[in-house]
Amino acid sequence: MGDGAQSHEAHDGTGNPATDYAIALLSGLVRAGVRDLVVSPGSRSQALALVAAELERSGSARLHVRIDERVSGFLALGLARESGRPAVVITTSGTATANLHPAVLEAHESGIPMIVITSDRPEELHGIRANQTTQQTGMFGVAPRLAVDVPAPTGADGESEAAGHLAVAAVRAALGADSADPGPVHLNVALRAPLSVAVPEIAAAIGTAERDADADAVATLRIAGPEVLGRSSIQLDDGPRTIVIAGADAGESAEEFARAGGYPLLAEVSSGARFGPNLVVAYRELLRDDAFGARVERAVVFGHPTLSREVPALLERADVETVVVAPSGVQAYNPGRRARIVGGVTAPASVDLRSPEVRAWVGSWVFASRRLSEAAEVEADPGAVAPDVEKARSYEPADALAFARAELAAVRAPITRPLLAEALWRYTWPHDRLVFGASRLIRDADRIVPGKKIRVHANRGLAGIDGTVGTSIGIALASQAAAEAAGTATGVTRVLLGDLTLLHDVGSLLFGSGEPRPHVQVIVGNDGGGTIFDSLEVASTTSQEAFDRVLYTPQSVDLAALAAAYGWSYSTARTKGELDQALSAPPAGVSILEVPLSR
Repeated sequence: MGDGAQSHEAHDGTGNPATDYAIALLSGLVRAGVRDLVVSPGSRSQALALVAAELERSGSARLHVRIDERVSGFLALGLARESGRPAVVITTSGTATANLHPAVLEAHESGIPMIVITSDRPEELHGIRANQTTQQTGMFGVAPRLAVDVPAPTGADGESEAAGHLAVAAVRAALGADSADPGPVHLNVALRAPLSVAVPEIAAAIGTAERDADADAVATLRIAGPEVLGRSSIQLDDGPRTIVIAGADAGESAEEFARAGGYPLLAEVSSGARFGPNLVVAYRELLRDDAFGARVERAVVFGHPTLSREVPALLERADVETVVVAPSGVQAYNPGRRARIVGGVTAPASVDLRSPEVRAWVGSWVFASRRLSEAAEVEADPGAVAPDVEKARSYEPADALAFARAELAAVRAPITRPLLAEALWRYTWPHDRLVFGASRLIRDADRIVPGKKIRVHANRGLAGIDGTVGTSIGIALASQAAAEAAGTATGVTRVLLGDLTLLHDVGSLLFGSGEPRPHVQVIVGNDGGGTIFDSLEVASTTSQEAFDRVLYTPQSVDLAALAAAYGWSYSTARTKGELDQALSAPPAGVSILEVPLSR
């Protein structure tokens, strides 16, 4: 990544300090491995925006333009979440910068690399109530891994070289290359009029050969290990009855460790570890059962568990030894405030996976979970009884009629939340992407869907409903671009969210002219408001009128009209048969599937 610091003064320059600095900074970011630039238009940032457009024209970067800065922030978050590379967001000054704050906070809490470049007024316009001028220094608080105020360029010698060095530093900080703490970076760049001139062809300034050589700058970057955080890798002792808990973004290592140690695996639906022979789907019920939860002596935690109350309750128990595996990130999940935080973990060398004790421990959890899951499926969909195949083979007219009626009843079965979650899970394949919004539906999925090795995303750092559509579009753009570059199958990105989550991020439905539309299917479980609050204690302690007004917040938006206004395809599914058809063959491009649900 050292090439990013090379002087960009090799080109003749434009004579405009704002444009020359923008060329040096953004070219440096591309050299350092950035591939996606997200721009929200504005006057103060025009030089940066025009340079981004030239970088797209030259094939050096992918450009995405969104008029709403909050949308831009979450789009960049999704691009970075899927690709692992920092995406860059460029905004003008004033309130535009504040609209990035929700995405910056989510990136901070989830450890997602992104680089925010906010344009600012020069020093002489501060403190005099100049238009669109506010205190942007430090506006994101402790969230950025690196925050730099860049004075307005003047065209002085060395400015372009400094911009190249800053670009490299920004990428390294976003990836946690030296800190093992990836996250957002804030570059606040003051720019002085004249704000831009025509941008020259930048391909000559970057150099095609250099660009090709630097194509894997991020992939080849050596990232600091957990030892810089004071965390070592350990090997567990054999003995204590152990379970493995995998929260959001735990990854496949949680499943590998559980299998190596012969431990039950309690993996959340957004963990990336919800598969394998040791998976325990009905973990909530078993943790509440003294025959299982009370016998746990040690818990090994990967990722960030957020979907149940039972997991933190277990980890707060004084009789449970807790080991949290956190190879990156200064913060670590530690609800009991007494966990041992480690950088890595391996199973005991003495473990014998064939021993009766090991088989009995993990087997008891797995088989009990299967029984509970089967019962839950019947309870969630009482009509889901498979038609009698023997009657289908019968020559008796009565049997054939009974079989046909049973098949028709199954197709016409009404859709429940668990049925919706299970169907979506069933129709998602490894080349697809599945995104969950922070609504009741992710918890329904977590309670019922079986093991399957697929790529799942959810913004669980702060678990807010904002930005879900924008994040999903970023994930879709990144995953499908990577598949096309690799010559592999491009799948569909499916998004499961509630009606309020969609409405909160409706601006992300807007694609400007010329903006690429990935293959995205947004599935909206529409129950007319925030039914997740119905499960909280407050629902039984206050009046229905007050509860509905300030918590449930009923809505009756015409989603078909909304989709049409933004140019999205629209369909609705009210029965199991309609749902299966809609999920098995989603329309090309962007589409909304509305699934009405009862409260």
